[in-house]
Amino acid sequence: MQALIRCANKEDLGSLREFLTRASLGTEGLTEETVEYFLLLEDEDGTIKGTLGIEALAECGLLRSLVVSPGQAEKDIVLLITQMMQLAKEKGMRSLFLATNKGVALPFFELLGFVMVGRDQLPAELYSLEHIRQVFSVDNSLFLRFSL
Repeated sequence: MQALIRCANKEDLGSLREFLTRASLGTEGLTEETVEYFLLLEDEDGTIKGTLGIEALAECGLLRSLVVSPGQAEKDIVLLITQMMQLAKEKGMRSLFLATNKGVALPFFELLGFVMVGRDQLPAELYSLEHIRQVFSVDNSLFLRFSL
């Protein structure tokens, strides 16, 4: 089955919120203005099989809400991430960051070119994001950076 990746739009808000809610992720910050910073991975029938969003700041972005349905091919996940890198570049960003408390994900993201950074290496503008403040409250949080 062929997967399709496309930018989300205002018409996708309801189904995207449902998809994220089913994955036990919050939908705060997902608005008509920010939906264009989400990519959708869909099957041939238009059913959402995955998504990845970004919180955009001046010259950087924070990857958010990477969710894929069980059994999704790894190549589709890689394609979703690389398409987001391209979108961020088109939007004028110079770097992408991600925060995780899942150390098992490190080798995967390092293969894609992300490098681990310390909290002190995060741009000041990231500190304004609610998600980053929540991540700081978790002891085993890790931060990675990708230069565009």
